[in-house]
Amino acid sequence: MDLIAVLRDGETHRACDLAVRLGVSQRTIYRDMDRLVASGVPIRGTRGDGYRVLKQTTLPPMTLTPSELDVLTLGIAIVSETADPDLKAAALSLADKIEAALPVETVAEADSWKLALTPLADPARGLSHLVSLRGAITGKQKLRLRYASPQGQVSTRTVRPLRLESWGRVWILIAWCELRSDFREFRTDLIQEATPLPELFVDEPGKRLSDRT
Repeated sequence: MDLIAVLRDGETHRACDLAVRLGVSQRTIYRDMDRLVASGVPIRGTRGDGYRVLKQTTLPPMTLTPSELDVLTLGIAIVSETADPDLKAAALSLADKIEAALPVETVAEADSWKLALTPLADPARGLSHLVSLRGAITGKQKLRLRYASPQGQVSTRTVRPLRLESWGRVWILIAWCELRSDFREFRTDLIQEATPLPELFVDEPGKRLSDRT
């Protein structure tokens, strides 16, 4: 605690100076620094160069709902597309910390998504559709999608939007496609247009999200 009190000023302190100030040996300083780092205190430095405490905010453990995790992922995805290199680096670092804190099975799925997904076609466009897609899902409103497949084939579909899922940095719209008479997944970054139609839909057997296998 005495070490932490000294380091709180944010300055870099050499082990020899700390030893004199606290009346202990440098070896004791080295040992106690290792113990503080191991216990999670954000200390940067090495023997010979000095030590300082990094400015960090520690959050208490919390439980997120799937929707709250989606919101957090969306915010990170938006910031990660910024031109500011510092913000982009911070967003990617935060994403890594969140993935590390998620349950093991979720981390494994996240890793597989990274390997399976192709690079985003237009991340900004994909993010711009999310508000209208969510609104259509909530209001059970049919959509007319102009969609370009990963191979570049463009088609127009009328769909019943059912759910949005985030796969790493990619958002997927799960919908019942009236053209194919089946469930389909649409990458939001490949949606060129998403036009709400005046026609609403009701849950029908075989076309509900719970019927998707």
